[in-house]
Amino acid sequence: MATATMTPPKVRQTNMLVGGKWLESRSGKRFPTVNPVTEQVIAEVAEGDAADVDAAVKAARAAFDSGPWSRMDARDRGRLMNKLADLMEANIQELAALETLDNGKPIRDALAADLPLAIDCLRYYAGWADKLTGDVIPIRGNYFCYTRREPVGVAGQIIPWNFPILMAAWKWGPALAAGCTIVMKPAEQTPVTCLRMAELAQEAGIPDGVINVVPGYGATGAAIVKHPGVDKIAFTGHYETAQKIMIDAAATLKRLTFELGGKSPNVVFADADLEAAVAGAEFGLFFNQGQCCCAGSRLFVEESIHDKFVEKVVARAKTRKVGDPFDPNTTQGPQVDSDQFNK
Repeated sequence: MATATMTPPKVRQTNMLVGGKWLESRSGKRFPTVNPVTEQVIAEVAEGDAADVDAAVKAARAAFDSGPWSRMDARDRGRLMNKLADLMEANIQELAALETLDNGKPIRDALAADLPLAIDCLRYYAGWADKLTGDVIPIRGNYFCYTRREPVGVAGQIIPWNFPILMAAWKWGPALAAGCTIVMKPAEQTPVTCLRMAELAQEAGIPDGVINVVPGYGATGAAIVKHPGVDKIAFTGHYETAQKIMIDAAATLKRLTFELGGKSPNVVFADADLEAAVAGAEFGLFFNQGQCCCAGSRLFVEESIHDKFVEKVVARAKTRKVGDPFDPNTTQGPQVDSDQFNK
């Protein structure tokens, strides 16, 4: 945990990763990623389009079909994933600071939650790499029936801006453990930690083409969804975008995994531990500036304790310290951008 106000770090990588090479976009276009605190540009990042996505998919396809990853001993895949987790742990201060710079979340949260959880996620799935077993199925007759689990192929992965590094780990972990290759589009608001993670993946020894990162806007994600060389889409974001993905993926019958938003209620009855319920309700709503898929954004409180509960929740909310997210005493940073602030 940081004990003094940290200095924002230098952004090391702003190009896209395709087939193990760090490239400008084919169009030469770049887009700004903005510091939510100052609304000033942090860096200009390569903006991928359909041509860049095609190159990334071809690289991922080659790495899967004829490269080492899907054929590698599963335990060796797990070893490389653990090495990536080790490198992230060794660079935890830098990665947390990049997350705070690009997303605006308090450094105390990035260090206490986002980075440890991302590292744990990769280690968890590294442990699964050599434990993906099939089943033996009893059937009628003198037959032996069994199933085996195999990697699906190229996974297209589209992630949001609220937990950028953790979302990347959640998507990379199971895909890499299974032997899949990846084409990821990070959110246009927060691309820099994903790009830095990809650098560390190279340093860990994950082969070229296994992880490809193509930053950009919605059209970049749509190109991934529509590409016939992509076998699966994993998406976290808004339900309306998921509806469009379902339509666009239908032509190629892609497998789909969605994690969408919700309006999660907290229910508090009169016999509850009031202090614990107030603390839980305040955390559920305010954590990560309320920018959570499962934010506790509704409260149902039994009438007999309603007024007392509201009084306590308001008093607790007033104690939050809004300010510079690099100050370890700050508990509430800015919303990620002006669109979210206005909402």
